[in-house]
Amino acid sequence: MSPILRVIKNIVLWSYGRATWQYDVLCVLILAFVFLTPKSWFDGGKPAGGALHQNSSVGVEKLLLKPEILGENPDQQAVERGVRVATGRSDVRVRVVRELRDASGRIAAYEVDIE
Repeated sequence: MSPILRVIKNIVLWSYGRATWQYDVLCVLILAFVFLTPKSWFDGGKPAGGALHQNSSVGVEKLLLKPEILGENPDQQAVERGVRVATGRSDVRVRVVRELRDASGRIAAYEVDIE
């Protein structure tokens, strides 16, 4: 077996002892990946400005929208427009809108129940 294949096999099977420099290098590489990987790599299919969460009720989803999307003191139509933009769906029906506030009392997000 060539030296390169042996090294790859040892890395994949994690066969280096704890007190070796190879073990330390592998740990540093893993930590670098965890802390230096951009968050956007893991956002997947999340709509812009919000996150969809399945609710326990059948057919109801929760959407979190940033206040910047809906503007200040949004009315029902502004919420519906924001939901349509965030989800990309025109057939969305808004059921309930709740304000989520941070520790200082400012609105951090709007939680919207949609169908």
